[in-house]
Amino acid sequence: MAQGAQKIVFRPLNLARCIIWSGFALLLLVLPLFFNKGFALTLMCQIGTIMIFSLSFNMLLGQSGMLSLGHAVYSGLGAYFAIHMLNLIGKGWLFPVSLLPLVGGLAGALFGVLFGYVTTKKSGTPFAMITLGIGELVFAMSLMFPEFFGGEGGVSSNRIAGEPLFGFITFGPQIQVYYLVAVWLFICTAAMYAFTHTPLGRIANAVRDNPERVEFIGYETQRVRYLVLIISGFFAGIAGGLGAINFEIVSSENVSAIRSGTVLLFTFIGGVPFFFGPMIGAVIFGFFIVVLATITKAWLLYLGLFFVMMVMYCPGGIATLIMMQFPIVKAGRFREIFPSYCLAVAAGLTLLAALVFAVEMIYHLSLEAAAGTTKAFFGYDVEVASATPWLGVALLSGIGAVLFVAARRGISTHWDRIMGDIIRSQTA
Repeated sequence: MAQGAQKIVFRPLNLARCIIWSGFALLLLVLPLFFNKGFALTLMCQIGTIMIFSLSFNMLLGQSGMLSLGHAVYSGLGAYFAIHMLNLIGKGWLFPVSLLPLVGGLAGALFGVLFGYVTTKKSGTPFAMITLGIGELVFAMSLMFPEFFGGEGGVSSNRIAGEPLFGFITFGPQIQVYYLVAVWLFICTAAMYAFTHTPLGRIANAVRDNPERVEFIGYETQRVRYLVLIISGFFAGIAGGLGAINFEIVSSENVSAIRSGTVLLFTFIGGVPFFFGPMIGAVIFGFFIVVLATITKAWLLYLGLFFVMMVMYCPGGIATLIMMQFPIVKAGRFREIFPSYCLAVAAGLTLLAALVFAVEMIYHLSLEAAAGTTKAFFGYDVEVASATPWLGVALLSGIGAVLFVAARRGISTHWDRIMGDIIRSQTA
């Protein structure tokens, strides 16, 4: 081979990665075949939007070590620009509705350039406090400038605007909105995953882990954080644009601290250390915010307790819990610990049943006592003022506690033995 010529290295196709991405695309394609009702489609659209939003947030927290307490600013402002563009389309502007998320993304990136220049000059806790301040500033401005933000009522629009895509896609039916969200979700997920393998993505991980050493090798950590925030703002703006299309209204709630705190909460629950963790958190978001909130008034209590349990027993999030099982499965030892896991699930369901019965009876006695002391549970009327249901709660709690102690002891014993054998086999 001639001197200076590049050596061509054959790299086989990553079959596992192709299967995963193909399966993801297939799942997005076939989900409406099984969940085709209006509520289910709306829920899936909201979960898809939150997935993009959570992944963009995790670009800051999980990949770059930046805790932002005002990330809703970028998605919210992107949503405002998108819905104003949607109104202009309704007035005759020639712009496809399917590209409105791109308008939101560009707006999010623009404000990332503006705000990021200030926020990324600091890191750690000062960065978090500055982002919180900017978030509150934007929220206050949303009430001060009703010409753009629409005041407390927000800005509404109609997504059936402009020329139909391909002559028949108007985005009026919810199924068409779902597939629009699904396409953008797949594109954004693939793009953000690809970003993690770029030099900027790798150096962002280094800034997260050891910023001093990054400075020693010649990189400016502030510039790295700044660029990552701009890219994160772009994807957050896309999520905001999709939300504007889905709900056809944008209000000050879109830029509030509540929304910023929500994305932090569910990204943490899903699992910050792993790329797919925020996607799991988005699904849990759909369950708590959309489903559970329509069933019970105590959904915030359940959410708080769930978060506390995650912090106590699984601080790495659900994704970490899943990934911890891979070495055991790979070693063919999962069947040894599986019975203990089943016992833990039984303990969890028993304790959950006791908790739900107790909470719902307390809520009924305190908030709905005027309607009587009888409450329906799964089609059966229960007299919550009598001692019988409370004795049942105590019995379930006791059974669940015993099962939990046994499951915890079994999991600990099997886990230590299996992992010890795996480590010894690797070092032998």
